[in-house]
Amino acid sequence: MNSLYLSPMKSKSLDFRQIEWWIVTTAFLAIILFNLFGFSPGFHETSGFRIFQYVSRLAIPLVLYVSFHLIHMVLIPKYERDQKPALPIIFTFLIAIVSLTICAILAYQTDLVRAPFPSFYLGVVGIYTCYLIGAYILTQALTPPKLRDFQIYNIVRLAFIYLFAILFLIQIMSITNPGPLIVFGMVVPGLVFLGLYHYYLIYRNKVAGKIKRSRWFNWGLMGMILFVFFLIAVDTHHGEEIFFLGGLPIVAFLQVVLFPLATLIFKKYDSYVGRISTLTNQVDHGNASMDFLRSQINPHFLFNALNTLYASALLENADKTADGIQKLGDMMRFMLHENQLTRIPLSREIDYLRNYLDLQMLRFGSQANLEMDIQIQDGACHGDIAPMLLIPFVENAFKHGISAKEKSWIRLNLRCISGSVHLDLVNSVHPEKPVAEKSREESGIGLENVKSRLALLYPEQHNLSIISNDSDFFVHLSVQIHS
Repeated sequence: MNSLYLSPMKSKSLDFRQIEWWIVTTAFLAIILFNLFGFSPGFHETSGFRIFQYVSRLAIPLVLYVSFHLIHMVLIPKYERDQKPALPIIFTFLIAIVSLTICAILAYQTDLVRAPFPSFYLGVVGIYTCYLIGAYILTQALTPPKLRDFQIYNIVRLAFIYLFAILFLIQIMSITNPGPLIVFGMVVPGLVFLGLYHYYLIYRNKVAGKIKRSRWFNWGLMGMILFVFFLIAVDTHHGEEIFFLGGLPIVAFLQVVLFPLATLIFKKYDSYVGRISTLTNQVDHGNASMDFLRSQINPHFLFNALNTLYASALLENADKTADGIQKLGDMMRFMLHENQLTRIPLSREIDYLRNYLDLQMLRFGSQANLEMDIQIQDGACHGDIAPMLLIPFVENAFKHGISAKEKSWIRLNLRCISGSVHLDLVNSVHPEKPVAEKSREESGIGLENVKSRLALLYPEQHNLSIISNDSDFFVHLSVQIHS
């Protein structure tokens, strides 16, 4: 399951422009809200200057935010899209001049800064510029092909964004109070830590049935929080108030509100990921089945078999020819009917394999340099299996293991043991054939397709080993049989 959670982080880069916009928007919203309620003047008692200063504390962040939105979400994407720097640079310069002028007038006239030039503005511009440069360096250094996937890049880039959000809030302290910085620097990391702690140590243990371990982690954390507040209370004058009005409410909030809400969210997410996993497996299975149906059996082999049967009809007795035609007809019926089923009796799969081997022997049985050792022990082969799991490996052995000029061998051993079918297959290996001949003899069912079907249909229920060297190609396949 965890691999499903991380797969989006690995497969592609996150949409960081949207993430940056949301984080900056949240920071500015926090600044405006804290200024709105933290510096609210009494309008019946406060002078006009205090009211003007209060309005300026709201207007300056709003001007900075509008400037950020226009540059980050409009001008930079326009430059990346059109690759024409002239207009974006001109408009960026105009936005900077206008926003600087407004911020300078409001901040200086209301004594928020003591110099005509607002130093916080220069700091904000510097932080934003450094962030863009740093983001570009991270993109060049941590994305494929420099690294295998996007996981490290996405994690580092997220931490990078958050770091610069904290630096921005520190820089803007002259026009706001510490509230936004406390929220971003302490509350948000604390909630993230509690969420991760709850997910990995409490929720996942509970889902896995480890209830006792889950409770230990849960109440261990509560005990640690109360112990920290107890130590703080011992060294302060109003210790009882700190403990009873601080520690106990936090524990109650975690147990009654935060952790139950997080559990609900995690359950919904698990359900969502589970549905995605099911749909993905169904799509993969459907794609594998479609590839399988498109390829089915090697047409070149059928033409050769028919030509061989025709020659046998001319040179040998009719009984042998009729037997060959019957085997070929059985194989074609199998492909048209039973091959479309989800599962078939294992005996039918083995019958198809025998027919295939018999027809191949009609083609190659007279070759003096070919050694064939076929052993099929099907006495204990009962149950059902997905169709066409054995034949691709045998077909691959005949395709690559036989040479008209060099000594060749194919050794096959099929048996059923303890509710599973075992196939051991060894064939000789010869130099690659010319491209034209390879294209004519392309395998009907690729080995990669069979591997995909095995992974989808028999997860944790099969074992496939493929070993090759300069002279031999060895395959061992074992699949559990469904009764």
